[in-house]
Amino acid sequence: MTRIAIVMCTFRRPEVTVTLRSLAAQSLPDGVEMRIVVADNDDTPSGRAAVEDAGTAVTYVHAPARNISIARNAGLEAAGDADWIAFIDDDEIAPAGWLSCLLACARQTGADAVFGPAVARYGPEAPEWMRLRDLHSNRPERRGGVVRTGHTCNALLRWGNTPWTAQRFDLGRGTSGGEDTAFFFDLHRAGARFEICEAAEVHEAVPPARLSLGWLARRRFRSGQSYAASVTGRTGRAGLATAAVGKALICGGAAAVTAWSVPRRTAWLLRGALHVGVVAGCLRMRQPAIYGGD
Repeated sequence: MTRIAIVMCTFRRPEVTVTLRSLAAQSLPDGVEMRIVVADNDDTPSGRAAVEDAGTAVTYVHAPARNISIARNAGLEAAGDADWIAFIDDDEIAPAGWLSCLLACARQTGADAVFGPAVARYGPEAPEWMRLRDLHSNRPERRGGVVRTGHTCNALLRWGNTPWTAQRFDLGRGTSGGEDTAFFFDLHRAGARFEICEAAEVHEAVPPARLSLGWLARRRFRSGQSYAASVTGRTGRAGLATAAVGKALICGGAAAVTAWSVPRRTAWLLRGALHVGVVAGCLRMRQPAIYGGD
C-alpha cells in the first residue's frame, strides 16, 4: 500500500470546504491510500467548523499563530509515516485525476518531488492585458534544464525513508513568504531530484483584490527575494546580485521601448520587479509580512 498524506494550510478561509471536497473526489489507482491533513494557522481554531462542514474525513491540526511555516511544519509532523506528501493551497480546486497524475509522473521518472501548475481562473472584471499574459498562474520552471526548486501550491514529495524527513520550513520566512522555495532548494542541495508534470493542474479563482499591477509587482518582488535562497555565501550572493542588477536594467529599457503596448510593457516591468527582488534578497533586506494579517 502506497500512503499519501495531503497537507494543506489554512487561515480564515471558508472556501477551504470547496478545496476539501475536490480532494475527497480524487480518483486513485489500486494500492494507493490517501488522507488529508489541514493545519490551521489562526490564533484560535477558527477553521475547524469549515473543515468539519466539508463532509470529508480530515485530520485537523491547530498550529498557531500567523506564521505559515509553523503550520507547514505541523502538517509534516501530522503526516506521520506517509510514503509521499502532497501539497495544495486552501483556495485551489483539484481535478479528480490530479493526485494520480502527480504520482504516475513520480513513478515514471523516479523523481523525488513533482510540481504541477496552479492555473488562474479570471472573472469578467479582470483586465484583458492580465488575462492575455496569464499573470496569476504559478507554473514550475526549469533553469538550465534542471528543476531546482518548486512550490507548495501543487506538489508531491517523496517522504518515507528519505534523508530529508527531518527537514522543516524556515520559521524566519513564515510571515514573508518564500519558505517553500527555500525548503525545496535545501532538498535539491541534499540530493533530491525534481520533475514537472504539466498535466497535473489545479485551478485557483483570482479575487478582485489581486487584480492590479501593484499586487503583481509586489508578488514578483517577493519571488525574487525568495529566489536569492538559491545561492549561499557572500561570493554566491554577490554574483547573483550583480547579474540581477544588469537584468533589471535591461527590463527597464525594454519596458520603455514597448511602452505603446500594455501587455508587453507590463511583462517587462514585472520581470524587472523580480530581478530587483533578487538584489534585495541577496542584500538580505527584510521582507514585508504577507501572512497572518487581519
